[in-house]
Amino acid sequence: MRRLALPALLMLSVQAHATDIVVSAAASLTNVFGTVAKAYESKHPGTHVVLNFAASDVLLQQIANGAPADVFASADETAMDKAQAQGLVRKDSRRDFAANELVLIVPAAGKFTPASLNDLTSSEVGKVAIGDPASVPVGRYTKAALEAAKLWEPVSAKAVLAQNVRQALDYVARDEVDAGFVFATDATVAAGKVRVAMHVPTPTPIIYPLAVVAQSKQPAQAQAFADFVLSPEGQGLLAKAGFHHP
Repeated sequence: MRRLALPALLMLSVQAHATDIVVSAAASLTNVFGTVAKAYESKHPGTHVVLNFAASDVLLQQIANGAPADVFASADETAMDKAQAQGLVRKDSRRDFAANELVLIVPAAGKFTPASLNDLTSSEVGKVAIGDPASVPVGRYTKAALEAAKLWEPVSAKAVLAQNVRQALDYVARDEVDAGFVFATDATVAAGKVRVAMHVPTPTPIIYPLAVVAQSKQPAQAQAFADFVLSPEGQGLLAKAGFHHP
């Protein structure tokens, strides 16, 4: 199994073997999709899963610009809706495969633990890591939750915008901010470096959809991988990583 950044991905059009499946997946899926890919490869000898992780909207832009991809897995319905509207994915292959929760985290060694979202307006809080709502699903969920609490303006004034959810996690884990919003599954990845201060209700459920990319050169294999993610084994691996059934 290989994980490649975009420059390497752009070379796949000439270098990839016919049995390579390129899966462009949301950053919050980094760990679990690594496990899922290994399990899939063990059942399909000779097939390699090439994983490409980034913010969902960044992946969408890559696909729109012609970067090779066979499966697109987003961290929210908004990014997938955009992909579908642009004809970038096969509508009949779209499925919801996982759910998550939004949490507010703080550095593990920090002394301040907010008891409510209102505490983020306190003078004790100088910086808050938030995924960029313009391109990052966790940022869109965060903005909606803070707007519902009528706190978006004061909290966003303290925001350090992250390019993806894992960057927001890193800001908190490195104690570079006082708090941050991530998905619950991301917080478990950095256990020992961050603490979950609270679970944050979101106006809409946090759902992960996936679909076969319309320009996939191996749609049958791409669909087989998608089916595996939705299979009892795939769902079991997701559950073990803390994801919920959609």
